[in-house]
Amino acid sequence: MPLARLAASYGVATSYSPSPGHTVPASDTAVIAALAALDVDASTPEAAGAALAARETELSARLLPPTVVLWTDAPLPPSLAELPAGSRVRVDLEEGGTAEWTVPDGPGAPDGAARLPEPLPPGVHRLRVRCPGRSDAEAHLIAAPRRIRTPERRAHGLLVQLYSLLSRHSWGMGDLSDLADLAAWSGRVLGAGFVQVNPLHAAVPAAPEGHGSDPSPYRPSSRRFPDPVHLRVEAVPEFAYLRGAARERAEELCRRAARLREGVLEQGELIDRDAVWALKREALELLHDVPLGPGRRAEYNAFLAEQGPALEDHATWSALAEIHGPDWHSWPAALRDPDSPGTARARREAMDRVDFHCRLAWLTDTQLAAAQRAAREAGMDIGLVHDLAVGVHPGGADAWAQQRHFAPRMSVGAPPDAFNARGQDWGLPPWRPDRLAESGYAPYRALLRGLLRNAGALRIDHVMGLFRLWWVPEGREPTEGTYVRYDAEAMLAVLALEAHRADALVIGEDLGTVEPGVRETLREHGVLGTSVLWFERDWQGTGRPLPADAWRADCVATATTHDLPPTAARLTGEHVRLRHDLGLLTRPLAQERAEAAADVREWLGLLCRLGMLPGGIGCEEDEIRAVHRFLLATPARMIGVWLPDAVGDRRPQNLPGTWDQYPNWRLPVADAGGHPVTLEELAASPRLHALMAVFRDGSAEGRGARTAPPGAHPV
Repeated sequence: MPLARLAASYGVATSYSPSPGHTVPASDTAVIAALAALDVDASTPEAAGAALAARETELSARLLPPTVVLWTDAPLPPSLAELPAGSRVRVDLEEGGTAEWTVPDGPGAPDGAARLPEPLPPGVHRLRVRCPGRSDAEAHLIAAPRRIRTPERRAHGLLVQLYSLLSRHSWGMGDLSDLADLAAWSGRVLGAGFVQVNPLHAAVPAAPEGHGSDPSPYRPSSRRFPDPVHLRVEAVPEFAYLRGAARERAEELCRRAARLREGVLEQGELIDRDAVWALKREALELLHDVPLGPGRRAEYNAFLAEQGPALEDHATWSALAEIHGPDWHSWPAALRDPDSPGTARARREAMDRVDFHCRLAWLTDTQLAAAQRAAREAGMDIGLVHDLAVGVHPGGADAWAQQRHFAPRMSVGAPPDAFNARGQDWGLPPWRPDRLAESGYAPYRALLRGLLRNAGALRIDHVMGLFRLWWVPEGREPTEGTYVRYDAEAMLAVLALEAHRADALVIGEDLGTVEPGVRETLREHGVLGTSVLWFERDWQGTGRPLPADAWRADCVATATTHDLPPTAARLTGEHVRLRHDLGLLTRPLAQERAEAAADVREWLGLLCRLGMLPGGIGCEEDEIRAVHRFLLATPARMIGVWLPDAVGDRRPQNLPGTWDQYPNWRLPVADAGGHPVTLEELAASPRLHALMAVFRDGSAEGRGARTAPPGAHPV
């Protein structure tokens, strides 16, 4: 079976298991397409045989893999420990200096484990080996601590989709000043240790002809740079120096922004990201004309030097997208290559717009830094928890600038399973594992470093993607895909290295179908998991709710997430009605309702037996508080409170499986009656304070969080 052997050598699966004990073969079409995306021709049996022979010759001749991982507390990895005696090894250290040794001839260490003569510092080093009778070899050497640090003490915090949280100063959607305000308030008043937000990655802009952008935070143009739509315009220092016609225009834009805000808060309008950005972009263009003072100019220049070509590419894409549209595949051929002479010429011609977009990245970074600083100054142990999306939009800035690292004509998704018989296609191009290894994981390293620069922790969406991803060939159904494996050890080593450098935590979203051994490996490296109350059951036994003391400690425990119904909707069964109204149910409504109600009764019954619901079943607010008392009774290191749960919101922020049928990513936080709630109203909400008092009263580590302040009013 040349095709199967060839596929295995490149990490392409020829079968998968949708459930324990059940194996499904992947189609030859999917396997051949995945290999083609890796530049391997397996289109015929003859081609596959020739490719296999070439691959086996390559592997047998290779002295070192492209990237070698060295855990700083462990023996040498096999690729170094098994070098022939007499081999000369040289390591050029990332921060300067070298380490050298010769592989001895004879027995190694007493425990049989080969070790370095001297420990290497954490970093990405250059490894060179000279072996007698063989060609010299070079590789990237990633030296990383084995474990990422975990919280020193238990922390509770808020989970929020930033766009959904408007204050009385927002321009129609939540912004970074709102985030700083939320962090400062919740840290000081509620004793919160963190605020977790949705991905703040740069979104795909609307097309010049007016077609709308993609509102999903999880399908961005770029994961490397934040979206300037989150800027608070008035907080940019240059705003104070606007004069004359520019000042008058800025004030008019502020008035229009106020109408946008009131439309959402008072008139039931949806959040309109494109309308918000149109106003902010014009205001920011006015600010771009204000000269920077010497100190500000020096700060901006330092940012440009630090970010280098990556920022220039991002800003160039943004400038070209203003002219040619947001999908680079439709651009003139000369501009589709970021390194072409045509692109260099276009960059020079659009230098002012390139500088404008560089300036936006800098301003956004400074406001993110201010939000993290506000969180830490408020006493938060962690502060901001940023979210890393699975991938990027195929037409966006990252896919253009980093083309060689993405697999062409492929999309990331999920195979068919018990919850979705058709599988899923997320429309995100996957990284090529071979190109990542050849580069020493440079794009991945830079991505993590950028996200962690203003964060105390990073949440990784679909963390199983560090191990493998489901590749769907272009034009095929998700059922016709196959898994492609990544070097999980290298991916985790880079993650551990960058988290170590940033002194940050890492949280993995490990919900759904998880390959055996993945959670154990993540736990070994200090990556916290995600545990959602309604899914925590004794699946290997009775199927009943898992007792609090049986939950894992290395996790963030929550009642819900951005992709699931709010707790109030689950308690009342409104999530079933909503899915029925949208035609999303695959079974009869009565059956879905009965199962959902039975699930809720089982959990509430457990809470009653534990004394966490002393008033009995029937009061929604009491039930939501009881759910969080249960979370507090688990050993989870972090406990997250979905902010809409604190005010009784029944509407999901996102409803998977829908696009136009439901206003995904466009709903503001609202109360039980559906009326939007501002940040100021949240801060004065007795309902929110009553819920958060659970953490003050139930935790020995409470830090004096207060109940509602004088003058509080019901929300």
